[in-house]
Order: sequence, then structure tokens, then C-alpha cells
Amino acid sequence: MSYKYPTKKGWHVPKQSYKVSNWGEYNQSLRQRGRIEVWLTDTAIEQWFEKDRAYDGTGTPLLFSDFAIIICHEIRQVFRLPLRQCQGFIDSLFQLHKIPLKSPDYTCLSKRLSKLQIKSPRYKKTDSAARTIVAIAIDSTGLKRFGKDEWHQEKHKMSGKRSWRKLHIAVDDEHYIQATKLTKRWASDDKVAETLLSEIHHDINHFSADGAYDKINIYKILNEKYPDACIAIPPRIDAVCRHQNHPIRNDNCLKIKKFGRMAWQEKMEYGRRNLSELCIKRYKHILGNKLYSREMSRQVNEAMIGCGILNKMTSLGMPKSHRRV
Repeated sequence: MSYKYPTKKGWHVPKQSYKVSNWGEYNQSLRQRGRIEVWLTDTAIEQWFEKDRAYDGTGTPLLFSDFAIIICHEIRQVFRLPLRQCQGFIDSLFQLHKIPLKSPDYTCLSKRLSKLQIKSPRYKKTDSAARTIVAIAIDSTGLKRFGKDEWHQEKHKMSGKRSWRKLHIAVDDEHYIQATKLTKRWASDDKVAETLLSEIHHDINHFSADGAYDKINIYKILNEKYPDACIAIPPRIDAVCRHQNHPIRNDNCLKIKKFGRMAWQEKMEYGRRNLSELCIKRYKHILGNKLYSREMSRQVNEAMIGCGILNKMTSLGMPKSHRRV
């Protein structure tokens, strides 16, 4: 970020302070996130069962719709419930409100999770296709599959034996997750970025990412798809201009050499990359830093549903803040 000066030089940078200008509205949106009717709506109840259950000879026809399965997993992740407790929780809600419905069995929730065809996070803003996204930020983080926690490691002096998946996200300037993908931990960020960008069908004015995306294929894709966008990807410290490099990278290298890295970050508005960092922080703080499913197919849909949950929370309201002078 533009204000992150090297600490090894001894420059003291005080912590920045911000003031929220819409605290009343944002405070109410935080309460709304915990209300069950936000997640279990009238539309969900109407679409709870499959309307067409014609037998096709391949097996028992589905009783619950994919929409109902997604709703159940959203409630499970928001309230951090195991599958059996999630089933009991939803059944009790229907009984209290005297709604003649029932929750899918916990085995059904587990099996159907891997078969969901979720293309992108739900609850994205449904504006016209010509809408311009002011800024997109891309980043990745690790989500734990299994392993011991810090207390177990410290107490028994042993390795946590952790295993991770990698969550890649593309966030716009209004904090909506436009694209996401869950991969194995060794997946290359720049290769996955091509998939993320292919899912974004809007014009973009600004693109930011960290040095892991400083690859020639990323510059080519961005320049072809968004020729007028400002691309803020910091080159390596020892980067130099070469004819093999993309012209945008060479231009960034020249500006950094002329004005300095901090001035380049400020001029290119590299600070917008905090959109992706904030989104990752929200995901881990609200939904946790681990995956509950064991199989990769289920984990992919679990992460996709989690990103849809964050988009739904974003639609309820976000803080509008400005930096204190």
C-alpha cells in the first residue's frame, strides 16, 4: 500500500484513523445479517421443493431443489453449524412458524453439495451488462482443510500437519466478489487469474494486484480485454526494462526508477488493492479460516457459497468512511 514504508529504515508511520459517516445505517445492516428471514426468505420457501419430479428411469427423483440446498448451506456457514445441527435448526424454524416444510436430511445436504452447479457467487449486483466497474482487485489466501490448532501444537510440541486449499477472489470497488475459484495450495496465482478475469464481463477502469501477478500473460490479457484500464501491478525490486517485457511493465519500471516506488504507488492508486485484502479478512472473520468439507468437489461449492454470503451481507449495507486528518 502507498503508506507502508519500510520499517527497517526506522520511519515511524502512525496508525491511520477513519470515521464512519453512515454509522446508523451500517449499524442496522450488521443487525440484519443475523436475522433468519434474510437467509430464509419467502422466495426460498416457495422454491423449496422441486416442481417437476417426473421419474426418468435413472433413480429416485429429487425432492429438494438446488436452491433449497444452497439456502441450507448458507445458514450452516453463517451460524457455523454442523450438518446435523443445521437440519434440526431449520426444522425447528418451520415448526415454530407452522410452515409445512422440512429440512433436507444431513446426508442429503452432504451429497448434494458436490453436485451443485454454481458458476459464480450469488447476490451480485444485477445492473445492466454495460455497467463499468471502477476498480477490480485480485488476491488469494489459504483455507485450512484439516490439522491441529495452535494450542495443540504449543502444548504437545508437535507439528500441526495442516493441509490447505487456496481461495482466489476478484473484488470490485463496491466490495462485491465478482469471481472466485478454489484450488489446491500449489496453484499459480497468475494462471488462476486468467479464469477469474474470464468471468468478469464488465468494463474495468482500474486493476490492482500484488507482485505475484507480475507475469506477462496477465498484462496481455488485461491489455486485450481492458485496453483503457490503469494496471497497478508492482514489478520486482530488481526489475529492469527489457524488450521481452510487456510495454505496460516497462512503463511501470521507468516510472518507479524516475519517481520512486512510493510515489508510483500513490500515482497509480495502488492502495485500491486493499479491497481484496479487506474481503479476505471479512471471509475469515465471518465464516472462519477453514473448510468443513473433506472432498475437493464439496470444498469448491462451499467456498463459492461463502463468497455469495459475503455478497449478500454487502448488499445489506457497508460503511462509508473517510480518513481523519
